[in-house]
Amino acid sequence: MKLISWNVNGLRACLGKGFLDYFQRADADVFCLQETKLQAGQVELELPGYHQYWNYAEKKGYSGTAIFSRREPRSVRYGVGVEELDHEGRLITLEFDDCYVVTCYTPNAQEGLKRIDHRMAWEDAFRAYLKALDREKPVLVCGDLNVAHQEIDLKNPGPNRGNAGFSDQEREKFTRLLESGFTDSFRYLYPDATGRYSWWSYRFNARKNNAGWRIDYWLLSDRLRDRILRAEIESEVFGSDHCPVLLEIADQ
Repeated sequence: MKLISWNVNGLRACLGKGFLDYFQRADADVFCLQETKLQAGQVELELPGYHQYWNYAEKKGYSGTAIFSRREPRSVRYGVGVEELDHEGRLITLEFDDCYVVTCYTPNAQEGLKRIDHRMAWEDAFRAYLKALDREKPVLVCGDLNVAHQEIDLKNPGPNRGNAGFSDQEREKFTRLLESGFTDSFRYLYPDATGRYSWWSYRFNARKNNAGWRIDYWLLSDRLRDRILRAEIESEVFGSDHCPVLLEIADQ
């Protein structure tokens, strides 16, 4: 099974920058989006052979997620099931016979960590939600998780220590998530790889200089990690300030 995740930073803008060409070329079984910045009816995508699932933020032009799947799922869930956290369209879960697939757009702690309390509440609810799914069947979870876990996951760790996305609080929550039974697929295959990023600021020629952060992930239940065939960061793909990340796992 081939799965792709991409924070498109506004799907309507990304559609004008080659999204559909990449989608067709990627030929994924499951294609997950974050930060669609859409309301219902603002985009009509023709994706023959795919079932489409959308979660929209109540605030217009903000957040939002989607999943396109060749297989029709047994069930679909929206959100983490915590009312105060489920107004921003941040999570979709598809249930298949043999696994769950989850796409997530984690809240940004924002400048000065002014939204860190909301972020911490999300992290705890998200981890509990994934652990509950994992007790039922294996989980594949992707998305812009808005944290660079290790120093090798961003170009300039020193100046960014304590900033949103590289605060001790956010990194520790990510460690706890992994310790609760999940594997970072890219680090599993490439434990020491450096210079491999999935997001670059639009400022300071960051992408040209590869001054980026690895904040987009495919995580999976530990018991699936021996089935990982590929885990790639497709940094050659443009259209957003993020690039797609890919996971391919062997079928059972």
